[in-house]
Amino acid sequence: MELIRAFLVGGVICALVQILLDRTKLMPGRVMVFLVVSGTILGWLGLYEPFLEWAGAGAGVPLLGFGNTLWKGVAKAIGEEGCIGIFKGGLTAASAGIAAALVFGYLGALIFKPKMKE
Repeated sequence: MELIRAFLVGGVICALVQILLDRTKLMPGRVMVFLVVSGTILGWLGLYEPFLEWAGAGAGVPLLGFGNTLWKGVAKAIGEEGCIGIFKGGLTAASAGIAAALVFGYLGALIFKPKMKE
């Protein structure tokens, strides 16, 4: 049941974002930033953690989960190191995801040839 719930929640999040992209003139980059900031704000308000526990990976994998991860890292680093934690906490918490995105993006660029739109 947990697997089905995660699949459905992740699918609903992605479907809502796709509808937002299709129905508005917002650029994809702005929508992605909106998702990360929304995840950060929901984490700060304490609303994202219960949602994450209920939805599992369906809420943790999309960009909303990335924003929440950044928030948790910043909050922990501020508690341990003070104000300098604002700058390094989020990157420390999300470093594995950032590194994976860079490595797989680079590998994808090596394997596939881009085609120009006409």
